[in-house]
Amino acid sequence: MSNRGHLAILGASGHGKVVADIAMQSGWREVTFYDDAWPDRTRLEHWSVRGDIEGLLTRLSRFDGVVVAIGNNAVRQAKLERLADADARLATLVHPRATVSPLARLGAGTVVVAGAVVNAFAELGPGSIVNTGATVGHDCRLDACVHVAPGANVAGDVSVGRGSWIGVGAAVRQGVHIGEAVMVGAGAAVVADIADGLTVAGVPARPLSADAASASLTAPRDASTRRRLGLASSQGRS
Repeated sequence: MSNRGHLAILGASGHGKVVADIAMQSGWREVTFYDDAWPDRTRLEHWSVRGDIEGLLTRLSRFDGVVVAIGNNAVRQAKLERLADADARLATLVHPRATVSPLARLGAGTVVVAGAVVNAFAELGPGSIVNTGATVGHDCRLDACVHVAPGANVAGDVSVGRGSWIGVGAAVRQGVHIGEAVMVGAGAAVVADIADGLTVAGVPARPLSADAASASLTAPRDASTRRRLGLASSQGRS
């Protein structure tokens, strides 16, 4: 975004602090927080929390960009959809000490944290998070609202379905397909395809449950919402 003036951040939490830090270090002049815990939550460190999402939606014209700083993938997607329906200017944030190939594609609302690496021809769907020190290899396809947790390593040519979580320090072998709403446990080694909705853990990663996460995420509501988020289909591929 060329005009890095005033950024609204939805989500006044620990992840929100990280997002605000990235915003300031990447040139945004001012940040204002919103959170659905308002008015019970009115401050986050030295920042004020000015309202909830309803208040934000009435003030979108005051901001040069909006980002959702909510770690929960399903909640983040729901908030992004509401903002997209309101034609919010969704910001993409990359920490200046992250390495993102100019040949990679980052969807609207994506956040890339310090020390992360996103390699050539990787595609990250809207609302994705590549957290501290995580890596996303060449030609990977991450669908909307995927979270690659701190220190996780996703090798080349991996596809990850919408709303999946790659846990802290996990490793994913090249060429693997991970389905939608999958939870990969911390330190797991994914060496084979993972079906939708599974929770897996261990070395090699094995299923713990079949349906814990599968009902929590739904496709964007309609074609217009998908277009606003930069999604070509209900599968979330950009």
